[in-house]
Amino acid sequence: MKVKIKRIDKSLPLPTYETAGAVCFDLSARESVIVQPGGLAKIKLNIIVETPAGYMLMLVPRSSLPAKKPGLIYPHGVGVIDQDYRGPDDELMLQVKNVGSQSVEIKRGERIAQAGFVRIEHAELEEVEEVAASSRGGFGSTG
Repeated sequence: MKVKIKRIDKSLPLPTYETAGAVCFDLSARESVIVQPGGLAKIKLNIIVETPAGYMLMLVPRSSLPAKKPGLIYPHGVGVIDQDYRGPDDELMLQVKNVGSQSVEIKRGERIAQAGFVRIEHAELEEVEEVAASSRGGFGSTG
């Protein structure tokens, strides 16, 4: 699958899949940012992506985040990038929160997130008056 992307700052490298078996490609910060304790920041990721029809682009944390950036979390857990988020001002961004007690620095060019394409399908939603006759038991019901 070929996907068109535009780099904002061409002095930073294109995103890459780091291994042959990687399912996501790494994304780097376009600018250095310091996130104060308790603070939120939007990290610019230097690319605009033309996500193909039938897919969404999902942003997720890199597995090294807790070790390399203690206190830094993604408050949304994942980011969903819609197919129509692709205009000239639609640079990918990642929102982060510092839940630690020390400032956290993200340096320009540092790999801070990863993204992968996920196949999707639009459902035809049908409203009904009744649903299935049995319930599982609610949140956490399976143990």
